[in-house]
Amino acid sequence: MYYCYLNTSIGDLLLAGDEKVLRLIGFPEGSMRREPDPDWIYSEKPFAKATQQLTEYFAGKRQSFDLDLAPDGTAFQLQVLDELQKIPYGSTLSYAEVAERIGNPKAVRAVGAANGRNPIPIVIPCHRVIGSNGKMTGFGGGIPTKKALLRLELENSQFQA
Repeated sequence: MYYCYLNTSIGDLLLAGDEKVLRLIGFPEGSMRREPDPDWIYSEKPFAKATQQLTEYFAGKRQSFDLDLAPDGTAFQLQVLDELQKIPYGSTLSYAEVAERIGNPKAVRAVGAANGRNPIPIVIPCHRVIGSNGKMTGFGGGIPTKKALLRLELENSQFQA
């Protein structure tokens, strides 16, 4: 597995994957803070497209990603991650709404757990899922990071089509 770091407004993100796919984005803080495994190889080359698109995102110039992804997870988790990618830039859904959209309205807690295990946050926008009462709930990068990502999108969604 290859890895590199990308400096962003929310700190240095760890990007990891192979020559073809992005498998992981690790936050600098929070429960999804990650360190490279000892056998991983540092190389920026496999992540040229990802770093470009993430840099554009943090500059407010990109609303969606076109990257080859390979998230790990169970069939249910992957179904949730697929649904997360359908949440429009600058919008939010509740965990209950995501559960409803995947056809399993009673799976609110399971949706929350799958959301929390998202290995490729930001690109798979788990930050766009909030509590039913509109409150910010648990986030692998920490609540301040979740708020920063949502604020970035809200500020930039009004300026782009």
